[in-house]
Amino acid sequence: MPYRRPDRLLLAVFTVAAPGILVLAGLLIAGILSPGITLAAAAILFALAGVIAWRHVTDLARLRLRVDQLAAGGNDPGYAATTVGDLSLAIARLGRQWQDERENLAAERATADYILDALPDPLIVVDKSGMVVRANNAAEEIFETELTGRDLAAGLRHPVLLRAVDSALNDGNSLAEEIAMPPPTNRNYSALVEPLGESADSGALILLHDLTPVRLGERMRADFVANVSHELRTPLSSLLGFVETLRGPARDDTEARDKFLAIMHEQAGRMTRLIEDLLSLSRIEMDEHRRPDTPVDLRQVLAKVKDMLSMKARGRNMPIQITVPDTPATVPGDEDQLTQVFQNLIDNAIKYGGENTPVEIVLGQPDAAQLSVTVTDHGAGIPREHLPRLTERFYRVDAARSRLLGGTGLGLAIVKHIIARHRGQLDITSAEGEGSSFTVTLPIFADASEEPPAEMTG
Repeated sequence: MPYRRPDRLLLAVFTVAAPGILVLAGLLIAGILSPGITLAAAAILFALAGVIAWRHVTDLARLRLRVDQLAAGGNDPGYAATTVGDLSLAIARLGRQWQDERENLAAERATADYILDALPDPLIVVDKSGMVVRANNAAEEIFETELTGRDLAAGLRHPVLLRAVDSALNDGNSLAEEIAMPPPTNRNYSALVEPLGESADSGALILLHDLTPVRLGERMRADFVANVSHELRTPLSSLLGFVETLRGPARDDTEARDKFLAIMHEQAGRMTRLIEDLLSLSRIEMDEHRRPDTPVDLRQVLAKVKDMLSMKARGRNMPIQITVPDTPATVPGDEDQLTQVFQNLIDNAIKYGGENTPVEIVLGQPDAAQLSVTVTDHGAGIPREHLPRLTERFYRVDAARSRLLGGTGLGLAIVKHIIARHRGQLDITSAEGEGSSFTVTLPIFADASEEPPAEMTG
């Protein structure tokens, strides 16, 4: 490598030769050496110093050049003029460059960690030995353990997935498959296992996508079709049987004809109610994402429902007792849908409450932001194991009694979806032999204080 700074080389030669020159000068002054010998010795000394200085300065120049190249990201900085001070400055620059690189890498890693933890799907990275080197928050929440730094098999006990990871680590194979995780997870996942490089030593990545809501939706749709088919098949079979009877053996039997026509009317009414409820549920689901904002006074809604059901309640000697406040109880809502909610709840209380017992309705305000309506009957109550499923479509505690009373199995499902559209909540409590309470909680209307008072109904 040509040295491009001769002034620095000369300085190095004089620095190396200076001690010897001083000795020769002393000997010359003392008269020990003659001037000719002194000059000859000085020339030899300068030559040796030049060789020594050239060798060391060139090595230092190469080192300085490499340091400058590293500091400049591998690019040639131009030339290297090296002294110890220059080398120190170059090393200091290199240190600062590496410190900046470390800070940039730390920032990039923090950003990558943030992105990984923000992913909704579980993601796990393992090294070539199967140890977990990174697991995002979703993965650790699902497996309810800290996976990082542990063997994958210790936290993820699924034979198919573990075999796929072994195959990715040892043979570089990929896997995409649906798996069912055992308890306590109990969920379905689409699993993707990919090696992280062409070499098996690079480790592997495991990505899980939760398919549980999709599978539940598929089952719900299948159950829905099956339930609708079952609910329609029974009355249709009855209608077809009675039609065949009336066209055949009972053609001229007036008494049988009147009896069968009454039953046919009842079965047709049952199908009509079912279809109406299905259409109602479909319309509610279509609008569920749109929150209504019209002010509705719940006192007026409850008074209207009481008038609608009072005759049915009198038939069972079940007075409808409503307790409401003196001030407006206004919520943002759809009045027709809220009427349907309380009509279904109070109608159920009349159907399943005990004869000669009241149906109690209490309108209150549990806190400054909400209003609540509780409908209580004094019937046989509902066994605890049925409570979580009451709002499922076509779910009945007593299917035979429900059909006998004209129920379609969709009433509480409609209630649940209407309340969800109104951003409210439905709570159900029941004790066998004591009755049941259904509490609807709704957000209060922001300008409720400005609503005009409504007519009280008790």
